[in-house]
Amino acid sequence: MSKPYRAATRLLRAGRPHQGWVNTPVTRASTYVFESVQSWRDTRARREQERLPSYGARGTDSTHALEDALIELEQGYRAKLYPTGQAAIATVLLAYLRAGDHVLITDAVYEPVRRFCAEHLARLGIEHTYYAPDGNGIEAMIRPNTRMIYAESPGSLTYEMPDLSRLSTAARKHGCWLAVDNTWASGLLHQPLTLGADISILAATKYLGGHADAMMGAVVANQRAWQALERATIDFGQTVGADDAFLVLRGMRTLPLRMAQHAGNAMQVANWLLARPEISRVLYPALPGDPSHAIWRRDFTGANGLLTVELADTYTESDAERLIDSLQLFGIGASWGGFESLVIPVQLRTSRALSGNLPRGPMLRLHVGLEDPQDLIADLERGLNALIQPLRTLRIS
Repeated sequence: MSKPYRAATRLLRAGRPHQGWVNTPVTRASTYVFESVQSWRDTRARREQERLPSYGARGTDSTHALEDALIELEQGYRAKLYPTGQAAIATVLLAYLRAGDHVLITDAVYEPVRRFCAEHLARLGIEHTYYAPDGNGIEAMIRPNTRMIYAESPGSLTYEMPDLSRLSTAARKHGCWLAVDNTWASGLLHQPLTLGADISILAATKYLGGHADAMMGAVVANQRAWQALERATIDFGQTVGADDAFLVLRGMRTLPLRMAQHAGNAMQVANWLLARPEISRVLYPALPGDPSHAIWRRDFTGANGLLTVELADTYTESDAERLIDSLQLFGIGASWGGFESLVIPVQLRTSRALSGNLPRGPMLRLHVGLEDPQDLIADLERGLNALIQPLRTLRIS
């Protein structure tokens, strides 16, 4: 597709391999039948380099259409799909790392990845070290056997923005792969491959699908990184169903509209929270006072609905949980990126290896959905007013 078109226009037209149908029809298929033995042999010889119909697990029209849309979104070379975001991450780590290798992992990494490194990479003889989420000091941590820098842009829970251009320069200098979890921006707001990354990972479960009804992960790679990813994906038997691929692709058509609304709602909620005396900090990169705001303005084209709140240090974890339980419009759920608002408590001290910038007060993460923001603010106001009432009663008595 012609590149002068802007992202929203390209996204509406990407992943439409057939003339006529606006939405690529669902192709539920496992077996592909060939016309001759020679045709079967020729396809098997070529399918490692070309995307050809040969077997359902290697892709159908439905999965190929979604891959094409992701390639267009991320400006990459090729893409692969996985049943979950965690499956995508695990495949990436195992595709490029071998026994004796070392990987640098952001300390703001998605918590299941931390466990995967400790239990599975360690078992395979692969070392890992955590680095500061903003990437400061990382080059001094690169060893002769370091094969990958793994980043999140931004990091989970606290949204630190690494300078990907600087990380990619260090990775190239030392012969490392640079893999980036790009779920927060979902390919629309930020393209790590254009900043020098080799691999961009997405939890398509979240904003890409957008309706809390499909589980999926995706990886988009540059040409240099593609072959190792393709081989590992096939060898680990990673694939997705046609119906889920259809749902995610359909969700992507409205991604620009939904993301803009999430961001607008989140900014209203964030600014309201900043004015509340119960709130110590609001972590949201689009806020001018956020520590990562400058890099966000430089490298991103927008924000989403995710923010983390730190209560004043006069409150306890029990107070934060009582606040969460009192909310009516924020469901208690660990995922995000759907149309609905969600909230969970954040235990940052148990999900970080490094001690820098730990909170003094309890924290909770909000996903601001597509409800009317004034209704969400009213819900939070009721919860915060109920939270401070016991403190007032205690002081009076």
